[in-house]
Amino acid sequence: MELLTLYQISKTKQYIIGAVFIVLVAAMCFTLHSYLGYKVTGFILLISVSLLAIIFDIAPVLMSATLSALIWNFFFIPPRFTFSIGTTEDIILFFTYFLIALVNAVLTYKIRQIEKEARKKEEKANTIKLYNTLISSLSHELKTPIATIIGASDNLLCDGAMVSNNDKKKLAQEISAASFRLNQQVSNLLNMSRLESGFLQLKKDWCDVNELVYSVINRLEPEFKHHSWTVMIKENLPLFKLDYGIIEQVLYNLVNNAILYTPEYCVITVKAACVHDKLRLIVADNGNGFPEDEKPFVFDKFYRLKNTTTGGTGLGLSIVKGFVEAHGGAIRLENEAGGGARFIIEIPAEISYINQLKNE
Repeated sequence: MELLTLYQISKTKQYIIGAVFIVLVAAMCFTLHSYLGYKVTGFILLISVSLLAIIFDIAPVLMSATLSALIWNFFFIPPRFTFSIGTTEDIILFFTYFLIALVNAVLTYKIRQIEKEARKKEEKANTIKLYNTLISSLSHELKTPIATIIGASDNLLCDGAMVSNNDKKKLAQEISAASFRLNQQVSNLLNMSRLESGFLQLKKDWCDVNELVYSVINRLEPEFKHHSWTVMIKENLPLFKLDYGIIEQVLYNLVNNAILYTPEYCVITVKAACVHDKLRLIVADNGNGFPEDEKPFVFDKFYRLKNTTTGGTGLGLSIVKGFVEAHGGAIRLENEAGGGARFIIEIPAEISYINQLKNE
């Protein structure tokens, strides 16, 4: 209802719309006067004022209430076409109508103000909750790699002469891994900020899906210590017009998520195909799958599975969903019948003409 309030319609237009609405309702009642009678007409006009009170600011509604009372008096209450009222009963009825219309407008406005304040409090509470969740997540996710980098760097700087070449290599690898993890967390925060701000602009160009998939696999190769992977891409797959960097981030988050949340020695499978002029990407694993009662929430910001011991800010999958939807696509999660889970992405995209000919 807030979409129709004074925040979208100027007060001048509210006065005009309110007056026109009351006049139109009165004209309809005037046409049917012989069937309705002036008392029923009064109820109809009162309902009309109530509808305006739900939508508009209080001043235009008070104006409409006054106008409806005057119209009802002049055109409907006997004697008609005069502002005089014939009986004491009708005088009481008229002033009761006028009072009810004004009180209704004021009370409805008050209720709307209370609802508005309640919404503001709820939004503030949600913002604080999200902020606390974010701080709680980042306090661990950022502190851990930073501590690793500081510790390894100190060892190299302070005891450089006493540290063997092999240990130096290990310390350098720790710094590299921690830096990579830190960069990933910062990237997730920046990506979420882009989505939340609405300033995400796609830079679409022709993309080779084979190159995109293997680029992600190569980036994550050091993480595949206890997992194996397989890629299944349809032959003669056409080029798709997409934002390469964003879709690469989508695949990266999904594959990295599978590595983090599946048991050791699981197989992670990436599939790509063209289905009805859409790019279909599937990232599947043969792990434990997702609890059925938690599946609807996995794409929510900051959501992490209840019984998982793995860290994370809970932003990865929400970013995936936002990036896919920015392309006009959709993503869904399914549990595999034999165990494991799969994320299915379908993105409508322009397809290269040359590759279409090859497919035909």
